[in-house]
Amino acid sequence: MDIRQLRYFLAVATERNFSRAAERLHMAQPPLSRQIQQLEQEVGAELFDRGSRPMALTEAGRLFYEHAIQVTRRMDELKESMRSYINASRPRFVVGFVPSVLYARLPDIIREFRRAAPDIDLRLIEMMSMEQISALKEGRVDAAFGRVRFDDPAVERRVLREERLVAALPIGHRLLAGERPIDLADFTGEPLIVYPREPRPSYADQVLSLLRDQGVMPSAVHEVRELQTALGLVAAEDGICIVPASVHMMGRRDIIFRELAQKASSPIILSHRRGDTSPSLVILTEVLARLYASWGWAVPPGLVPSARA
Repeated sequence: MDIRQLRYFLAVATERNFSRAAERLHMAQPPLSRQIQQLEQEVGAELFDRGSRPMALTEAGRLFYEHAIQVTRRMDELKESMRSYINASRPRFVVGFVPSVLYARLPDIIREFRRAAPDIDLRLIEMMSMEQISALKEGRVDAAFGRVRFDDPAVERRVLREERLVAALPIGHRLLAGERPIDLADFTGEPLIVYPREPRPSYADQVLSLLRDQGVMPSAVHEVRELQTALGLVAAEDGICIVPASVHMMGRRDIIFRELAQKASSPIILSHRRGDTSPSLVILTEVLARLYASWGWAVPPGLVPSARA
């Protein structure tokens, strides 16, 4: 008798039907029936009344069920306790990020970090740029990837790169005529979608400031919570949006991304507590420097903290 057989038995007892239990267990019915028969032979009693409709447990089956529940629950508790113990003995490194950097090679960075530091318990938390400041100062995150420049004596930030901005427009929009880049002046009188709505200041304010600097007055400004919502509204022809160029990697077929005539960009910023030279942060910055070099991107000066520079 093993734990696998107990789980098979519990599935059949719950479903009261071998076919449904087999489907639930993602296996064929004949092997499941054989496993239950072997279990019954081992305990020396029939566990199911196969003649009843629906199938029911025998007296022996009900007793076995009570003990099987306890055994499988204790096994699950043992596994969870061991996972907690192992994770507790590993150094934890928590990284915050704004959603848009997921398209700017962040998954590649995270995968490489995990390969470089398999003994570190890496956790990822989505949060807006301004939320990252308090999270860093309070110790809720150890590093963060954001897009808003800010000054705080307790936080050090490194601009990793400037990512160019592009326009996101619905298919068939009048500004898509021809192949030329779109001049921001052409946005005058168009409804604009910005994100995130809160907390502010945010990437939304970068876009609004860019348009103000160009003297552009949208007909309306719709503020939404997140990037995906903004793109959904663009596809629904509710307005246009300005997004980082990497967003086109989402592969949406209901939106056209077009370059801007003006040079406009949004920074990708790595932030961490000032003076932090922890091994985990050092590994992250070394991974960043190595990957940036391999991608042909400029490696920001001083990317690796002084402890290992």
